Amino acid sequence: MTMRRSLLLYIGALVVATVADLPAQAPPAPAVPTAAAAQPAVTPRTRATGDQRRQYLFTPTGQQLPYRLFVPPTWDGKTSLPIILMLHGGGANENSYMDMSDGLLPKLAAQHGYIVVSPLGFTPLGAFGNPLRLPAVYGESAAAATQRAAVTPTRQRELSLSELDVITVLDLVTEEYGADRSRTFLAGHSMGSGGAWHLAARYPERWRAVAPMSGPFIDATTYPFDLIRKLPVFMTEGTGATPSLEGSRTLAKFMRGGNFVFEYLEVDGNHGSMVPMVWPRIFEFFNRYK
Repeated sequence: MTMRRSLLLYIGALVVATVADLPAQAPPAPAVPTAAAAQPAVTPRTRATGDQRRQYLFTPTGQQLPYRLFVPPTWDGKTSLPIILMLHGGGANENSYMDMSDGLLPKLAAQHGYIVVSPLGFTPLGAFGNPLRLPAVYGESAAAATQRAAVTPTRQRELSLSELDVITVLDLVTEEYGADRSRTFLAGHSMGSGGAWHLAARYPERWRAVAPMSGPFIDATTYPFDLIRKLPVFMTEGTGATPSLEGSRTLAKFMRGGNFVFEYLEVDGNHGSMVPMVWPRIFEFFNRYK
């Protein structure tokens, strides 16, 4: 079975994507879904270019879930472009980082020739599968253990659905536009940075490179570092991001001494303002691997 067919079977059954305004979010269904329950068939789509607000039917819960998509307007409809999966911060949504700084992210994507997809992650606090949050940054293993122990079945279901939404949307867009699976990049900020670390280890074969921003939400005692040892990682942080700065510095020291493909950058910004400051450098980093 080819990797392409395997990925389709993973997300397979029926998901319909449409370009539309965002609907009100329905309450989740009580049953815990399996990955197979979210499997869509490949269906004809618009293959439109430019900035798009979309939604699709998330079959595990019967909800219409939103995602934001940008495809360079210069795309010729044939070239297999690289694709960036962007994970938002806690309480934000699929639009927040696409609109930030007068649309800097789509502008850079157009300049450098990338598709960008920004999913909701099921809810604004779904966390993309990672249960850790402040103060459980790298080096705070006791806080991480406490937070993992406090995860209820309801919260675990939300974490699983958040991860499933992200992977489903990525595969929908990749199939629709024939994006280059060997050049799939992963980025995220804050809660989304924790999601990026989580998904990097969950699916290390999927990513060409990863860029976590100001959110070192990984536990030194449980994180499977060997799975990402050969995966290029560019971690960025703001010197004014006090809650996460020390964790990022400690993690950077560990990664630099551990034979990882790793780079680290600090900029003179706080937790939020650092994001537009580092995006140009992230694209430079991704370009070296595209």
